[in-house]
Amino acid sequence: MMQSGIFTGYFPYGLEETAKKIRAHGFNTVQLDLHFKDIDLGAGQITKEKAKKVRDTFRDNDLPISCISGYTNIIHPDLAHREANVERLKEIIRNARDLGSPYVISETGTYNTESEWMSDPKNKSEEGFEMCRAVIAELAQEAYDHGSMFLLETYVNNVVGSVEETVRMFAQVDHPGLGLLMDPTNYFEDHNIDSMDKVLNQVFDTLADKIKIAHAKDVARAGDDKSEKHADIGDDDALASHTFRGVGEMVLNAPGTGSLNYDLYLQRLSEKHPNIPVIIEHLSEDDVPRAKKFLDDKFRANGL
Repeated sequence: MMQSGIFTGYFPYGLEETAKKIRAHGFNTVQLDLHFKDIDLGAGQITKEKAKKVRDTFRDNDLPISCISGYTNIIHPDLAHREANVERLKEIIRNARDLGSPYVISETGTYNTESEWMSDPKNKSEEGFEMCRAVIAELAQEAYDHGSMFLLETYVNNVVGSVEETVRMFAQVDHPGLGLLMDPTNYFEDHNIDSMDKVLNQVFDTLADKIKIAHAKDVARAGDDKSEKHADIGDDDALASHTFRGVGEMVLNAPGTGSLNYDLYLQRLSEKHPNIPVIIEHLSEDDVPRAKKFLDDKFRANGL
């Protein structure tokens, strides 16, 4: 049976209140964002005691932590900034087990100097790929050394932004400390969204064995989405990494408000991962009941 979960960061409260609110929606797992109003988990502030408090609070509310957000630009063009980002990610990886899950997630970053979510020509260069590969190999080893796993999340504007680039990265970093966060919406651009089923099947035909956790959001051409609630939460928000963004005319919005073929997605996902956590994202707190119902209805409709 697939599990529906949600990012904790969509609930901007203290630790205990966040857990209770999420459980009240009927979720049975979470992706942990390290932001709570009453506990500092910022850079250099994670301790074993704090980590276990977070883990146990969610466990006590029947919400095991299935994975941990570590989103950052691992190849930031400013070397000092890059090193700080990578060290922060390693800090999360080292504490992952105490936080309740071995899985720590990040996208692969961009060399764009203006935004961590925009593309850059260097992203698609051999030099850019090799630099990214080296960092991912380093993170995979760090995770392995601490009983954890770094999960790469493909995103079209990053160095690893397509099915082919994802396959290539796993071929070059063939490491037990590396896995895949499956979010199919992150593979779509204007040139391939009309071939959705083909792309989805390609993803699962080539990468299914690498998948550890899955996401649930949606994708559409601008103007084609079904909802005006896009979780555009702003650059200063603690969850700025989860903004409403896409490539060109693409928008990435809440599950059930776009054109993702959820039936095919969940069917292919369940073939090798029938009990995988599927984590809802890209929405506002008031849209959570609708999004959860949509996902749960899809589970039932597909016998999952």
